[in-house]
Amino acid sequence: MASTALETYRTYCTQWEAQIGAFIEMKAIAPDRAFPVVAPEASQGNDLVGLPFAVKDNIAVQDLSLSCGSKLLEELRAPYTATAVQKLEATGAWVLGKTNLDEFGMGSSTDNSAIKQTNNPWDTSRVAGGSSGGSAAAVAAGMVPFALGSDTGGSVRQPASFCGVLGLKPSYGAVSRYGLVAYASSLESIGILADTTARCRAVFSVIRGKDPLDQTSQDAPSAAAPLYGTDPLGAPKVIGVLSAQAIAKALAAVAAGIEGSPETQETAAAAALLEEEVRQGFELAKTRLAALGHRLVDVEIPSLKYGVPAYYTIATAEASANLARFDGVRYGRRPPWAENPDDLIDKTREAGFGPEVKLRILLGTFVLRSGFQDRYYLRAQRIRSRIRRSFEELLGSADYGNSETPRCDAILMPVFPTRAFGRGDTGEALSPFAQKAADLYTCCANLAGLPALAFPVGLAGGLPVGVQLLGRAFSEATLLDLVEAYEQAHPFPHPAGYQAFWP
Repeated sequence: MASTALETYRTYCTQWEAQIGAFIEMKAIAPDRAFPVVAPEASQGNDLVGLPFAVKDNIAVQDLSLSCGSKLLEELRAPYTATAVQKLEATGAWVLGKTNLDEFGMGSSTDNSAIKQTNNPWDTSRVAGGSSGGSAAAVAAGMVPFALGSDTGGSVRQPASFCGVLGLKPSYGAVSRYGLVAYASSLESIGILADTTARCRAVFSVIRGKDPLDQTSQDAPSAAAPLYGTDPLGAPKVIGVLSAQAIAKALAAVAAGIEGSPETQETAAAAALLEEEVRQGFELAKTRLAALGHRLVDVEIPSLKYGVPAYYTIATAEASANLARFDGVRYGRRPPWAENPDDLIDKTREAGFGPEVKLRILLGTFVLRSGFQDRYYLRAQRIRSRIRRSFEELLGSADYGNSETPRCDAILMPVFPTRAFGRGDTGEALSPFAQKAADLYTCCANLAGLPALAFPVGLAGGLPVGVQLLGRAFSEATLLDLVEAYEQAHPFPHPAGYQAFWP
């Protein structure tokens, strides 16, 4: 029975991969590979034994590709395995392969990959989102029940929303980043894309915790809610909601804060304006959460309007430092000939880096220049602190050390202003600038180091619509409880051709 299911699964993955291009490298599946057989009596999703999973190709798995979606590292094989992957393998789960991504995690579509194109399983003419688009597409198609990605400004949650799966960005430091190729070290986290909330919880319970190989990692405070708690799953909570007025204020401030022509300001505001289908999905999520017994209260986050400029200032500055190692001397494919070391570095980066990576490195170098740090980088860091305080006033502080009563247990927000967008000149594509401006709703969780969980609320025009819940630092248990109760009442959809191979 198991061998028959394994052979069917192998064929299934081959067929889906030909359609969506989720994997940069897929391992051959051994005939004797441990593989779970779907059984009605084992449907909790808590057991990871025998389950395949995918890993974004900027997370190390020994002897597999570590291309980061870049031509510069296309031939690189990882010499070791990331801590998060090691922990999962120790439970009996196994790596199916490495998934596609925007080059070095820089993008919102996975179309910035220099290796291949990844398509959305719901509509292959549309993007899967990014930068963890390959992982999200693989889960949505049923090729794997869960996958690892990385989230620097929404790179797990946005593709999760586009592909109709769960996307968890943990609290900063909750999961070891050892083995994750650094892009913006103070912002990024290894995250989870999963088919069910129970599975997402099971994976997070395995990979979280302090790691001596990552000094930014830590265990959750003892006062934080336990991941498998004793409270009823659907216990009523207070959920803060960005009102329509609050979103309108943020959009107006975004437009006013953009330097440039009126056309540029208008484009920035329009990019963050919710598509009607997304607005309706957001309202539906509010209605359903209220029907489950939760109390919804309108909240405003004044500092939200500063999120995008602060995020891109900090992220590009850190990227310019982190990517300095890719010079053809230490890492990267070397040119066949160079006159001197400077020429070697120039030729390596010119041939190896794509346009988006070059743009972000140049921006980062600019904001770190002498005389510009105070004007851009240090100001962005002050804004970051302000954003963190804004969320702490609503959700409570990260140290759990005081007796304050938080106003909210979680905050409900959109993930991205649109559903999965198209490509080219279809009229449904988004420009690179519009994609950056649309990060308004996701990047603040990274700036504040907070956990956030994206989940699907339904379909509109045949495409998934997702929302997200943000919580206090190390409150992943609360977010998972809320979404698991929601999922039980409103099961998540799957694309045509989806087949489940696991409990």
